[in-house]
Amino acid sequence: MKPFDPLELARQTESVVCRGDERKYTDFYATGVYGGIATGYTCGCCLRCIFCWVDFSREYPEKYGRFYTPEQAFRRLEEAAHRSNVRKLRISGAEPTLGKEHLLGLLKLVEPSDFGLFILETNGIILGADVDYVKSIAKFGKVHVRVSLKAGTPAEFTRKTGATPEAFELPFKTIQYLRDFKASFHVAAMSADPRLMTPQERKALIKRLSSIDTSLVLNLEEEVADPYQTTLTRLEYAGLELKWPIQNVYKPPRLEDLAGARTIDKA
Repeated sequence: MKPFDPLELARQTESVVCRGDERKYTDFYATGVYGGIATGYTCGCCLRCIFCWVDFSREYPEKYGRFYTPEQAFRRLEEAAHRSNVRKLRISGAEPTLGKEHLLGLLKLVEPSDFGLFILETNGIILGADVDYVKSIAKFGKVHVRVSLKAGTPAEFTRKTGATPEAFELPFKTIQYLRDFKASFHVAAMSADPRLMTPQERKALIKRLSSIDTSLVLNLEEEVADPYQTTLTRLEYAGLELKWPIQNVYKPPRLEDLAGARTIDKA
């Protein structure tokens, strides 16, 4: 496809998945990740990652889900948490930062609740273009943000997400803003999978992150692609056929790898 502006796609998608302070979700239930967490799954995204696991509400949000106010979404999360006896909440799925009014309204309900942690998973595109949005999220004491990076260079970012190479820097701006506002966050990346990221690209990603803070690299959550049916379909559409199970996953970066540019290049 022709590379697209992800911020423009975000605006177009918001017109479908947001209605005032209401936001479209496909489901609410608890999962075993993070030691057990109640999760709301959103519709619509501003990227088209070829390794994405999310169902096809990503591409066709008009066909999936229903609208919830912040109060209704919180109640559904609360019910899911109580059913599974978990004390953490999460918004995941496509791109949860679509719908600023809805998300901030939801976080205002979480803050005084009995739940101990709220995890916000994001690709960092929208937040990287709206520093005030990041500042507002950082004010909430129970929120932890997981920023998911898709590639290590602008060219690979375009190949893997469909977005213009200029948008590559937006997630790194989000990371910088979160750090500046002393928010709770960590970075994840599809960087442990040699089938999707070359050693050279991984070096570039590590070097870019370490230019902000070496601790980001030492705490980097490195992912590999999982063979969900949606993932396999998107990879096939992109012309990639990966072998499963994966072997020879990259080793995590070490402190000595981050001492300087020369050793970073050996990461």
